[in-house]
Amino acid sequence: MVKCKVTEEEKRTAEKFYKEALTMLNEAGLSYLVGGAFALHQYTGIYRDTKDLDIFCKASEYPKILKHFSSMGYHTEITDSRWLAKVYFHDDYFMDIIYNTVNNICTVDDSWMENSYAGEFCGVPVQFLSAEELFWCKIYVQNRERFDGADLNHLIVRYGDRLNWNRVWTHLEIHWQLLLAQLLSFQFCYPSKRDLVPHWLMEALLAKAKEQYDLPTPQQTLCLGPLIDQTQYDIDVREWNYKTITMKSI
Repeated sequence: MVKCKVTEEEKRTAEKFYKEALTMLNEAGLSYLVGGAFALHQYTGIYRDTKDLDIFCKASEYPKILKHFSSMGYHTEITDSRWLAKVYFHDDYFMDIIYNTVNNICTVDDSWMENSYAGEFCGVPVQFLSAEELFWCKIYVQNRERFDGADLNHLIVRYGDRLNWNRVWTHLEIHWQLLLAQLLSFQFCYPSKRDLVPHWLMEALLAKAKEQYDLPTPQQTLCLGPLIDQTQYDIDVREWNYKTITMKSI
């Protein structure tokens, strides 16, 4: 198991926060999934010291979570109405409540709950975000401040033989270029582990890469860069007259 350097006191404080938050969610009967660093830890063994706890829920559920914690005296906020709310605890710890992604693609629905993974965290029974949904969310995090490509490579090398690759493909076929780029990165980093990625998937991706040259060149000046980084590709839309889209407008 890979661990960051943290003091025992810091670790105890963090675990107390995680346990407090998760116990309150369970006792209130609220529907959620543990995601973020702790879902990654579940599938890879990588541990990160963090003051935030990421939980995922359907959009219909996050108001219930906010109201519950507000009634218990905690400060709450809707940080970004497109996808994110927060609950603040003591000692600068906070809980992120995630129900979508900023690009409006990975919207939490019932299937996320049905495909979740039952486990335990800090002695509390929880449902973890599935490895497939974790993969899907992380592949769109490719900006200057944060790039999750290494997380995805670690997810494949540690859990690739158990991944439901058909589900990954269902999520990402429409943006197959991102998946192909990630899998080529994986092959570069782990040449001896390339067979963790099914041959049929690489064949399908390479066929798509080849067949695009048999099609007419798109006439619309489109830039999909904002789907992975809304800051660095802002100039394309704002000054260079490229159009962009979100998943909901396709």
